[in-house]
Amino acid sequence: MKIDIRLLFRRLVVAGVVVASLAVGAATIRAAGQWTASEAPMAAPPVTVESVSAQLAVERDRTAAITARLEAMTGQTTELQAALEVANGQLQQDTATAKALKARIAAAKKKLATLNRQIAATARQAAAQQAAAARRVVVTQPAAPAAPRPVTEPADDD
Repeated sequence: MKIDIRLLFRRLVVAGVVVASLAVGAATIRAAGQWTASEAPMAAPPVTVESVSAQLAVERDRTAAITARLEAMTGQTTELQAALEVANGQLQQDTATAKALKARIAAAKKKLATLNRQIAATARQAAAQQAAAARRVVVTQPAAPAAPRPVTEPADDD
């Protein structure tokens, strides 16, 4: 049993050393924290309840202002959406009107082309008829009589 007691004693000593080293480490960390806190200047003064309450009131006012602006923007967005819907409706109506006008223009162009062809044909016919009439006039007209010769009177030598 001697071996067991020595083993037990050795384990107790190791456990004690571990606990002691943990305690020394904790004390060192605590001492270092106090030393750092005492040497470091405070960057900002401590916050008071009054300053926090004042900041809260400012933030509430800011939140209310932002909420009001958001509601106004929501109203404007609704108005813009309604205007866009009206504009889209007008655009669709204008598109339909443009298509109808395009069809009417195409029909008018077709009719104009037909009329131009008819005018050209009529002009050709009229020119042909005028040429035929001119030929008939030339053929049916007698030749012009020759111009009379002037009569010369004998000269008096008296």
